[in-house]
Amino acid sequence: MKTVKVVAAVICDSIKEKNKIFATARGYGDLKGGWEFPGGKVEEGETSQEALVREIQEELDTLIEVGPYIDTIEYDYPTFHLSMDCFYCEVKEGHLELKEAEAAKWLTKDNIDDVAWLPADVTLIDKIKADMN
Repeated sequence: MKTVKVVAAVICDSIKEKNKIFATARGYGDLKGGWEFPGGKVEEGETSQEALVREIQEELDTLIEVGPYIDTIEYDYPTFHLSMDCFYCEVKEGHLELKEAEAAKWLTKDNIDDVAWLPADVTLIDKIKADMN
């Protein structure tokens, strides 16, 4: 099975506080409409952090600061294996403008379970909730 190496940004209102996190609804493909943490594929020669900065610039027209590493999610979808490095991030410059996603919202600890997370992303939710205020 083919492995796809990706990165995901858990964008917080503040890396220190973590009162709210930013989630997007996928705007294309088989998983369209499912909620996820924004990010994308790591290109040849890039570190995970470099890929994250590039992907968020492309997808959300926003410059982020990549903060602490959270986890690497390993998940088998029917047609590929996903290996996803996840990091806390915060906005340095820009306004999180949706260029690929169909929707987005800021979620708190109280409503983080209210969206239909994609299977790989949902495995991260308990860890994030434990870190949120």
